[in-house]
Amino acid sequence: MLAFVSSCGLSGIDGFAVSAEVNLTHGMPLFEIVGLPDASVKESRERVRAALKNSGYQFPAERLIVNLAPADLKKEGPAFDLPIALGTLACMGLIDQEALGGLCVFGELSLNGAVRPVRGALPMVISAMERGVRRFMLPADCAGEVSCIEGAQIFPVASLGEAVRHLTGEVPVEPIRPVDYQTLISRRQYAEDFCHVKGQAKAKRALEIAAAGGHCVLLIGTPGSGKTLMARCMPTILPDMTFEEALETTRIHSAAGIVPPSGLLTERPFRSPHHTASHASLVGGGPNALPGEISKAHNGVLRYCVTRYT
Repeated sequence: MLAFVSSCGLSGIDGFAVSAEVNLTHGMPLFEIVGLPDASVKESRERVRAALKNSGYQFPAERLIVNLAPADLKKEGPAFDLPIALGTLACMGLIDQEALGGLCVFGELSLNGAVRPVRGALPMVISAMERGVRRFMLPADCAGEVSCIEGAQIFPVASLGEAVRHLTGEVPVEPIRPVDYQTLISRRQYAEDFCHVKGQAKAKRALEIAAAGGHCVLLIGTPGSGKTLMARCMPTILPDMTFEEALETTRIHSAAGIVPPSGLLTERPFRSPHHTASHASLVGGGPNALPGEISKAHNGVLRYCVTRYT
């Protein structure tokens, strides 16, 4: 029997469509994943096997082949655990294929069947919506960062069993209610505020001019004179991010896996890498193309300390 489950992969800060094609046939027991998977995707075999058994489902003792299409794009990360598991159950006849139609699924599975959050939920949802997808099933811990997406029907699940019961109609999962961006801004609280800085009139004036014109600032002084404090307070005098800017900034942070529990970023980011930070950590890139500190400071403030020895 053959089952199809729509999913999404992550490439940089953009998502791309992935179809998990699960085929169950008679033969010697085998569980193989093809379609240019990396090591973390290949390890899905053990996570899916354990998650199914510990959730009360029997893993099929037959020939199970999973193809992640398109096969010419490299698949990375554990986000395909949940679609592979649901596709397996669909091949066993426990889930109707029609229930999976038009639904984009992604999420990491724990060995006990819990659905863990994945990196890049927001860019994957945005990219899928650009292709016309409107229904999503994703980890409950990722619901916060996509709660402001209008027009998306998002079903957050905390376990494999909960996902199956929703698809079978036994216990439907309520879709999350969209949260207005202005409501999120009203809940915002700054850890440091520019109004708390006492004295330093000339430095504060320079930062105000820089904030108004988008200029760079060079702060020179002895350790403890307040350079870092004032830099940390600078986001509080910058204009509020628009909804488009907030989505763009959160998209970068989501791809880096550092989205706060509150979800969508409403405060302009402040990044302060150490002066010994490597070129790769500042610029980004690498085998998995993660954003660097410069990208993480997008629409915000980047403070870089240069230590001078005399």
